[in-house]
Amino acid sequence: MAFVLIAAAAAIITFLASRLVLRFALKRGIHPPVRERDVHSRPTPRLGGVAMCVGVIGAFGIASLIPELAGIFAEPVRIWTLLGGALAICILGVLDDLYDLDWMLKLGAQILVATGVALFGVQIVSLPIAGIVVPSSTMAITLTVLIIVLVMNAVNFIDGLDGLVAGTTIIGSAAFFGYIWVISQNLGQQNAYFSLASLITAITIGVCVGFLPVNWHPARMFMGDGGALMLGLLTAAGAIAVTGQIDIATMGGRSQILPAFIPVLLPLAILLLPLTDFALAVVRRVINGNSPFAADRKHLHHRLLDMGHSHLGAVLIFYAWTAVVSGGVLLFLIPPWGMAVSIMVVGFIVCAALTAAPVGRRIWHTFLRVLRERRAARTGLEPSTIDTTSDSQGDPR
Repeated sequence: MAFVLIAAAAAIITFLASRLVLRFALKRGIHPPVRERDVHSRPTPRLGGVAMCVGVIGAFGIASLIPELAGIFAEPVRIWTLLGGALAICILGVLDDLYDLDWMLKLGAQILVATGVALFGVQIVSLPIAGIVVPSSTMAITLTVLIIVLVMNAVNFIDGLDGLVAGTTIIGSAAFFGYIWVISQNLGQQNAYFSLASLITAITIGVCVGFLPVNWHPARMFMGDGGALMLGLLTAAGAIAVTGQIDIATMGGRSQILPAFIPVLLPLAILLLPLTDFALAVVRRVINGNSPFAADRKHLHHRLLDMGHSHLGAVLIFYAWTAVVSGGVLLFLIPPWGMAVSIMVVGFIVCAALTAAPVGRRIWHTFLRVLRERRAARTGLEPSTIDTTSDSQGDPR
């Protein structure tokens, strides 16, 4: 219940802050012009990250007052580092939204923030497998920085549709929180309930829930780079914080070995679409001789729109893929694993069918048009005079 209250507090603070920030932005006219790659048609404020940052800081402040969570704040330097990193990366994103900073400057600042978090906040010291330890502190810091920067940019890259990042983060973070809860029950480690990873994940969920009402299509305000980069930082920090806390020796046999890998598998599953989009974008831009961070209109969500999906439909498809992948991985906590595999296979088939639906409709309409033309050629009638009730919608293209 402590984490539910924290998530609710984060949602309320973020929602109220979003209303105030939106009013301020509209009154002062702080909204950049519509860019060629944008999918919205009217200037919209991009200061949602400011409200989300207020929600994060406020929720951490409330959490520090709850006695059951006192153990998390026993190391205040770690908490202050995470909050400072979230604030710094939010400011960087807001400046980029307002002034379009050079990509090398942005990347350098991201590395600097991630290094601070790795040194004084959270750090990968071991893999979630007994006996495997990162051999040196330098390697641990380097690996942590790489993961944080990668996740921040991956989340930022898919922030192109109303409610996309907030919704997928809610779904993925809920799955990760479920993992922490279930595994702590199985291991009998009640203190895991009050871990830093649980707190970060609960606050992340709450902040996204509070921001979603003003970001739902048609969005009145975007989270911008400030919000997306901060969510990436929190998501990565939550995953890193729980890494290495599980020992296979306590898992109770070979049937429980797979859950020990889930701290690695689940964040990858949650970020499957953002990481895929990030990788494709970098490869595409480098091949074309551009900067890896040069913006374009060829992201996965843009391709869904080009296929014929509506704005809301494309967002819901991302939600579906995220739910199937993250939920499917979470089901591997429950042996036998055949059920998890079956559910994931069925989910993949359904999601693939929904994704390809516009293409299927175009193929069907093309088939009907060709059929009408052939019938017209045989009868000598104009195609328009032949009954087309079965194709009343016409070709959507």
